[in-house]
Amino acid sequence: MPPTGHVTRRQLLRSAALGGAGLTLAGGAGELIAGALAAADVRPPRAPRWRSRPDLRIPALSVTRAEDGASREPIFIAPYNAPAGSQAGAVIVDHDGEPVWENPLPDRVTTNFRVQSYRGSPVLTWWEGIIELGHGVGEYVIADSGYRTVRRVRAGRGLHGDLHEFVITPRDTALLTSYVVRSADLTSVCGPRRGTIQDAIFQELDLATGEVLMEWRSLEHVALTESFWPVGSDWDFFHINSVDLDGDDSFLVSARSTHTVYKISRSGEILWRLGGARSDFELGPGAHFAWQHDARRRPDGALSILDNGAAPAVESRSRALILALDEDAMRATLVEQYSHPRVLAASQGNVQLLAGGNVFVGWGEVPRVSEFERSGRMVFDALLGSRYECYRAFRLPWSAQPALAPALALRSRGSRLTAYASWNGATEVARWRLLAGTDAALLKPVAHTDAAGFESALRTSRAGPLFAVQALGAHGEPLARSRALSV
Repeated sequence: MPPTGHVTRRQLLRSAALGGAGLTLAGGAGELIAGALAAADVRPPRAPRWRSRPDLRIPALSVTRAEDGASREPIFIAPYNAPAGSQAGAVIVDHDGEPVWENPLPDRVTTNFRVQSYRGSPVLTWWEGIIELGHGVGEYVIADSGYRTVRRVRAGRGLHGDLHEFVITPRDTALLTSYVVRSADLTSVCGPRRGTIQDAIFQELDLATGEVLMEWRSLEHVALTESFWPVGSDWDFFHINSVDLDGDDSFLVSARSTHTVYKISRSGEILWRLGGARSDFELGPGAHFAWQHDARRRPDGALSILDNGAAPAVESRSRALILALDEDAMRATLVEQYSHPRVLAASQGNVQLLAGGNVFVGWGEVPRVSEFERSGRMVFDALLGSRYECYRAFRLPWSAQPALAPALALRSRGSRLTAYASWNGATEVARWRLLAGTDAALLKPVAHTDAAGFESALRTSRAGPLFAVQALGAHGEPLARSRALSV
């Protein structure tokens, strides 16, 4: 039986007439976020206009709260659904909301942008492709600390890589998701005899060889009656949205449409279900969830999960949950919950446990990120660009020196010249030096300034006619130089 105050599967199906699973905003969530913006009297960030890099126009973040207890690590987002005139893609943002690196993709969507470890080194990973029927058709990218693509990873056995998951495991395998639309007799769930259904799949790939080590298909293991999503064309009955290794070499799988987290053995057997219509756990007060995302086992054995609670809406606010799982008594107990005062995210989102104990939440379809202390106090809050969505957001350590050279733009007025310097993706620039002269190989310093955000300005009255900028580290050491330009 569902917990007191929780709706039944029948009630959910009855209220699900608004339709459209996956990555589209429900009206209720849109109204809530609009109210939150009005109440806070803040505006989302606008697209930047960098003089040295006019090709980069992805809004970063507008920080509305940054208290002493918040992490200082960079934030990794991948905004998409860009309004006209703006861009979408992967973005690294500093604590003040300033962009560090932007990687726009004009014709593709980027999701799951984060730092992982590959062959013992930190790398950036993301998915890129197109979205169809609420899932992705694309591939995964691994890039090094110079932002050079190390390799592209595709799903095995002719499948397409899906946007929802790409985890590099400690043994340098990859966990990824995929979807296939199949014909099916859906009369058992009051659907058509000649219906179509999405088979949600996950694979484990050996990254060295590309061999598929394991493949699991939802239609082979999960009854159609477990789904809370209304039957329709290309029915998304399961909707896999996270896969991760569990501590005993099994897998944790989150399925949005069944309101269930599954523990799955390496042989493919479902070992238990948490939540949903067939839960093996008794859910304590506040431990229920619906339309959830991003189920992860924590080091202490607890489970973190984003309880979207929508769409359709069955709760007033989305919550980041920490659940204690007693696998002997088969009881799940609410340990902590974190919510934004007026956010109901109809889809997407994630929960990240930070190294210092704070909890970082990406609100998915609602364009903002938040950080909480364990006590529940919000210590950081920021908005993405207007109308954007971001499947997941992360706060992670990252140090990089781009393979490409710094960029320079020159503007002159009379005898005064202003040089605009930037280095997309650099994390170690402390100061900029302006060089000038008549020979590109023999330029001399004529101005200095501290690095200030993504782009810094240097001014001089000296003639060149050639100019270049040099990025300097914290101890004044040269890091890289732009090419020489003339006014």
